[in-house]
Amino acid sequence: MAEAALLSVEGLQAAYGKSQVLFGIDLTVNTGELVSLIGANGAGKSTLLRCISGWLRPTAGRITLAGADLTGRPAEVVVRQGIAHCPEGRRVFPALTVLENLKMGAYARKGGEWKEDLNRVFERFPRLHERQRQSAGSLSGGEQQMLAIGRAIMAAPRLILFDEPSLGLAPVIVEKMFEIIAQLKAEGTTVLLVEQNASLALRVADRGYVLESGQIVRTGAGKDLLHDEEIQKAYLGVA
Repeated sequence: MAEAALLSVEGLQAAYGKSQVLFGIDLTVNTGELVSLIGANGAGKSTLLRCISGWLRPTAGRITLAGADLTGRPAEVVVRQGIAHCPEGRRVFPALTVLENLKMGAYARKGGEWKEDLNRVFERFPRLHERQRQSAGSLSGGEQQMLAIGRAIMAAPRLILFDEPSLGLAPVIVEKMFEIIAQLKAEGTTVLLVEQNASLALRVADRGYVLESGQIVRTGAGKDLLHDEEIQKAYLGVA
């Protein structure tokens, strides 16, 4: 079970220009937890992750990691504080090799301390080891997702944000990705997961939040939300 609060989001608001997307989000992720955030397309899930990781500056509210205020701090500061972001669509550097992409994940780390983690990434993803000299743009979608996860691991984060890791992947690859995410959690990495596949997201989650139109409308244990009739009808396709 969780030991202590790691991430805290309080009263968070965000907008793109004059279009407000988030309306007072309150959310916590405790140390060692895997928390899933589900909701329809356009609900504001990715926007919330962008605010947490420093890609988007919120218009109001507060974000803290282990008590340190990260509200509005740039992404490079957030990474150094211990948050890694696996974005929607993977966003690898296509012209760089697999190895170069992985090294980019460790850019904020000092000395050669990242080399052990590189070996761990290659042990976890043998395909990346085989193709380390190959350009990232030539990889399959599943391989690029492995690379995005490996790049996040290279930052040695306390918290990993996953944004739609199943997007565009074959079902067998999706199952593999979720196995990997569950393994990371089991090894002690704290995870905040945004995922359109609500069934898979809630199945692996300690707790879950439901986001609708920029507001949290439900929260609870992952297994409780998974078996909730209203959630099943709205997000799991159960009649």
